[in-house]
Amino acid sequence: MLLKKYHFLCFELMDIPLYIYLIGLSFLASLVSIFKQPTDIFYLKVFPLYLGITFVIESVGIYRWLNFLSTATLYTFFGVFEFLFYFFVLSQVLQGKMARRIVTIVLASYPVLFFSNILFFQTNGFHSITYSIGCLIVVTMCIYYFFELFQAPHSTLLVNEPAFWICTGLLFFYCCTFPYFALSNFQINFPTVIVDNISTLLNLMNCLLYSLFTIAFLCRIRIRKSM
Repeated sequence: MLLKKYHFLCFELMDIPLYIYLIGLSFLASLVSIFKQPTDIFYLKVFPLYLGITFVIESVGIYRWLNFLSTATLYTFFGVFEFLFYFFVLSQVLQGKMARRIVTIVLASYPVLFFSNILFFQTNGFHSITYSIGCLIVVTMCIYYFFELFQAPHSTLLVNEPAFWICTGLLFFYCCTFPYFALSNFQINFPTVIVDNISTLLNLMNCLLYSLFTIAFLCRIRIRKSM
């Protein structure tokens, strides 16, 4: 009996996507970074909390998926929380006053747009409309961040800049996964091979995103060389 339980547990661990472990690694890296190298930058202080919540939500989602339970409601509301947090981070990263003001307006209006959509338009299924809009907003903000970098009067060592790694991860993730989320409600009619390939791409993009988040925090840690 114990042997059967052991084999069952092994199979479940094998079914857990790699990006779940990378979220945990990113969470630990953020805690170590904040502990070893304290900062006054507010979004870096709250980032570990976000990563911890993400790890819990994603773990619950995988557990429900492995047990053939619905995850639609869980990821619907977590997706809104995710976008609101990224909007907040980007509002802290951008330098232009007009850009920050626009992001603040988006931050306040996005929840209204989301609830209006799920109550009156996409009452069933995934909220692909508001999710797609969120993707486009994040991509636009990240592109503007890089525009500000190119326009900056002074040079910046980007390797040691957490915002650079965070925005790079967000830009690649949402550019590559936008078609997946925009067409998510139509995937039931897609061939199994296409769905599997899209899921593989999504997993790879998640791995890239949280790997870059990990680098964003590790790059802050100064390594002292001893003679």
